[in-house]
Amino acid sequence: MRHNPTLRDGHQIRLIEGGLAYFDALVAALDQARSHVMLETYIFNVHGAALRVAEALERAALRGVRVWLVVDGVGTPHLPEVWRTRFAQAGVDWRVYAPLGTLGLLMPNRWRRLHRKLCVVDGHTAFCGGINILDDWYDPHHGTLAKPRLDFAVSAQGELVGHIQDSMSQLWWRLQGAQHARERKIPQALRSFKTAGLPLPWKQPLPLPDGSPPSSRAALLLRDNVLHRSQIERAYLKAIGLARHEVLIANAYFLPGRRLRQALVHATRRGVRVRLLLQGRYEYFMQYHAARPVYGALLAAGVEIYEYDVSFLHAKVAVVDPDNDRPWATVGSSNLDPLSLLLAREANVVVADKRFARRLHQRLCQVIESQSTPVTADFNQRHWHTRLRDVIAFGLMRLALLITGHRY
Repeated sequence: MRHNPTLRDGHQIRLIEGGLAYFDALVAALDQARSHVMLETYIFNVHGAALRVAEALERAALRGVRVWLVVDGVGTPHLPEVWRTRFAQAGVDWRVYAPLGTLGLLMPNRWRRLHRKLCVVDGHTAFCGGINILDDWYDPHHGTLAKPRLDFAVSAQGELVGHIQDSMSQLWWRLQGAQHARERKIPQALRSFKTAGLPLPWKQPLPLPDGSPPSSRAALLLRDNVLHRSQIERAYLKAIGLARHEVLIANAYFLPGRRLRQALVHATRRGVRVRLLLQGRYEYFMQYHAARPVYGALLAAGVEIYEYDVSFLHAKVAVVDPDNDRPWATVGSSNLDPLSLLLAREANVVVADKRFARRLHQRLCQVIESQSTPVTADFNQRHWHTRLRDVIAFGLMRLALLITGHRY
């Protein structure tokens, strides 16, 4: 088990809110690419504003830029035929992570998904967050939305770009090796698996230009099923454990395990103000109902819970002590639930910078004050059939974890 990576200075980290702003920044970077582009996403939905990203990948490949795209087999089971053809003609090289196959999610090993959202352009600029390639105003299951979903990402320059690039490269070559193995191309498969452990031959991240704003301390956190099984969870536990004044977490699918729940409760007992901004709109049965049985104990301990209900909440961010000398903030793809913390591949950027933490904190406070509803003490007095659904969903989640051999 590896320790959490060390926060290092020399980064430019910019907070991005919402898909429209994210796509603007992403397309601008893709249109300047000269060497290579690597993009991973859970959902790649060529609809509305997200179409611009597909077109930018196509333009980059037509200029001779090497473009690698990886999508998840559940989030993106297929690309439209027209885009399969266009990507092939342009030279965009793309792969599907863990296609479901005949039995689909009936196979527990298929529950391990690629949930991270990462992009690296020319080894110089990276993006990390919770935003899929999906229009803010559209949901594949619910259609057009009345309000855009709430989500965040960051753009980054500095040393962690190389760490993101190395992680993406390793996954790419492992996917290549697995594909060659399925095709019984054993020599090619062995070469791909060997390449997965080598550094990329492309240029390393460039130093920040002279005259740049003061740099931030930052690091990349990963979760996978080999070397980084609990890196993100341990970073949260450490930050909450060191909190002295405030913990503010916004999380779309919130079902923390025992250790995280205890950390939040202990923080309130130390006099720390703990606020949670959670999903208030019904999206999926399991995620919506399974989270609610933990509300009671947290409310009883003094944790403040708010539900964002004007649209879908998709953020996975947190801020701890933004006004102190040791602020901590994170933006990424990892929910605080068993799917993210035990099964999926996830990526978060953690930032120790007062300006960044204050900006994220200010925005979350605005959302809590004007676009959310507080969960009050009479939460447990809801109708019996609603509480029954909560218990059933929580039990099913525990059963699923038992099947996969995990305790949470």
